[in-house]
Amino acid sequence: MKNTQGYTGELPPTQFNMARYCLEAATRTTPDKVALMVISDAHAPIASAECWTYRQLNDTVQRTAAGLRRLGLEPGERIMIRMGNTSDYALLFFGAIAAGCVPLPSSAQLTEEEADFLLTDSGARILAVSDDLAIEPPPGVRVLDPSAIMALRKNNAPLGYADTAADDPAFLIYTSGTTGQPKGVLHAQRSAWGRRPMYQGWYGICPDDVILHAGAFNWTYTLGVGLTDPWANGATTVLYNGPRDVTVWPVLMEKCRATLFAAVPGLYRQILKYNDVRDFNLSSLRHGLTAGEALSVALLEQWRSITGKELYEALGMSECSTYISSSLQSPVKPGSPGKVQQGRCVAILPVEEGDTPLPPGEIGLLAVHRSDPGLMRGYWNRPDEEDLVYRGEWFIGGDLAHFDAAGYLYYHGRNDDVMNAMGYRVSPLEVEHCLSQHPAVAEVAVTELQVRDEVSVIAAFVVPRDPDEPDGIDAAPLLAHAHAHLAAYKCPREIIFTDTLPRTANGKVRRRDLARWRRQV
Repeated sequence: MKNTQGYTGELPPTQFNMARYCLEAATRTTPDKVALMVISDAHAPIASAECWTYRQLNDTVQRTAAGLRRLGLEPGERIMIRMGNTSDYALLFFGAIAAGCVPLPSSAQLTEEEADFLLTDSGARILAVSDDLAIEPPPGVRVLDPSAIMALRKNNAPLGYADTAADDPAFLIYTSGTTGQPKGVLHAQRSAWGRRPMYQGWYGICPDDVILHAGAFNWTYTLGVGLTDPWANGATTVLYNGPRDVTVWPVLMEKCRATLFAAVPGLYRQILKYNDVRDFNLSSLRHGLTAGEALSVALLEQWRSITGKELYEALGMSECSTYISSSLQSPVKPGSPGKVQQGRCVAILPVEEGDTPLPPGEIGLLAVHRSDPGLMRGYWNRPDEEDLVYRGEWFIGGDLAHFDAAGYLYYHGRNDDVMNAMGYRVSPLEVEHCLSQHPAVAEVAVTELQVRDEVSVIAAFVVPRDPDEPDGIDAAPLLAHAHAHLAAYKCPREIIFTDTLPRTANGKVRRRDLARWRRQV
């Protein structure tokens, strides 16, 4: 926290390829070690799992890279991935990076409308799809179905890794912000190197680790914590792609002899609620990892008391991954996600203006120094938005926080209205825009509501166009409309009808007052 001069960790080499960094060293030292295990049936023998050694991964990623280049995808050009939770997703992601091209990992939950926006906005030249997620692409976009994806790695000799610069583009992700549509966050090849402070500052990772991650392949939490970092350290990662069932996780922890388990706090809560984890042998598990949403003190204490294991939390953002965490180096302090990871330069800045860091105890905007190698390259084709997030040498992500005298950070929510739904950032404007298109809606405002301890949902406050018309105040059509146009995690769980919305003197909706407004409705 005292460092305000910039990133002090080791900087990446001038020439740096993220895929090479993740795969080359372990392929050389432990080529036949299992790098990736994909399990579809948690109760089947472990021998039935899909397994990839480092040698196989390295070879297939380079073959995939060769296939993409042979199709005419040039360095810097985009390929959008719209696929289910399979190993092909990971192989395409790293194959594109190996070729110097730019993969765009997208969620399988996105509707066709949402996926089409990403495809058009990114200017992707290739769309890789699962059969069940196929969409009609715009003219000039080549579609790769599962058979074509398989042919990439079977019909091409390994290309070798592109000699990319550390600042060259590596991958593009889309995230909700304060605008009504998702914005692309372009990360550089150096982003993988920028994750090095997490190795001991959060995981305590070593080559002998077996990391079980509960996320889907498309999620940056999984691509980073579940793939990039384990492979860069020569560890084994285990991913599950079977039916959604909260009871499988303690089974998998025991069966795979997992040493680290990563998930969002909500899943830890469900695991403890629907399983008696004391019935399972979790002796191999050193600790759990959690990120994506705030970890409550009650959940932390419950996990500790039942499992006897620690739970290390991290705080970050789409633009820089995690930079605050607890670990063996920074012991857990309940209520805080931890301290600044070693080498990083993080500060609290005044909310309104100024770039002089605030002293401990004062709440302000959480900021990361722009010299951090993990920080994004920029927003995709949105230079106007970049002007809003940089203040001098600092990047400001919109989180409110303060440091205590010991250097522990305490989170105070967002300075904007961005919501957190199951670990995903969701803009209320995006949900409002969707619902406003329904003919029964005159006005709408969306916010996050806490419905019980540790549980919050997205709620929509709707002023009906015709309050006297019975069909105009039925929530079901509005919810159906939302699910037809938005990914499931963006959809409101509750519709609240009201005659008016709380507004400022200038007529702007006061979203932060909606929870109190609910009690008056």
